[in-house]
Amino acid sequence: MGPRAQQKFKTRRTIIDAALNQLSAETSFSNLSLREVTREAGIAPTSFYRHFKDMDELGLTLVDEAGLTLRQLMRQARARIADTSGGSVIRTSVETFMEFINDNGNVFRLLLRERSGTSAAFRAAVSREIQHFIAELGDYLQKELGFAEDEARVQADAMVILVFSAGAEALDLSKSARQGLAEKVMMQLRMVARGAAVLKAKK
Repeated sequence: MGPRAQQKFKTRRTIIDAALNQLSAETSFSNLSLREVTREAGIAPTSFYRHFKDMDELGLTLVDEAGLTLRQLMRQARARIADTSGGSVIRTSVETFMEFINDNGNVFRLLLRERSGTSAAFRAAVSREIQHFIAELGDYLQKELGFAEDEARVQADAMVILVFSAGAEALDLSKSARQGLAEKVMMQLRMVARGAAVLKAKK
């Protein structure tokens, strides 16, 4: 990558980070203006269009990045379990997810809000990221625990719904309350896993 391409990549990254930094419990992506984002990024508003067609394209990029970041973290969690030859898959996964919420609260807020937002393109993008997440977990349940494809898919779907619901609740909790929530969702996930195992054994 030449110097010019590197600079373009760096500026694009700065714009993305500037948008993420301005998201909060009070400010959603739809409330952001192009001028606010470029001011935070330290560039002229006209420079924005060298990197994104419009704010919608920036928003879709943020959604894609959020989903990818979360999936990468969960892959790392499963790799840690494999490397240590054991450990609780559920505990490690939930703890990793809660770390993501703690470190990337604005990113998760974006996924939650745009999942039910007014933009059809944003809703479709968030749905696609969640389906990727479910598919990866389903593949893991098939390969590592021997579930049939349909069983793995249903179990993964239930688990992701529980985890995302807990994530939404965790955003506004204190550290101690968040730990209590994590323990609760671990128990819920174990119940789902145990029920799935019982059904599998009966076949």
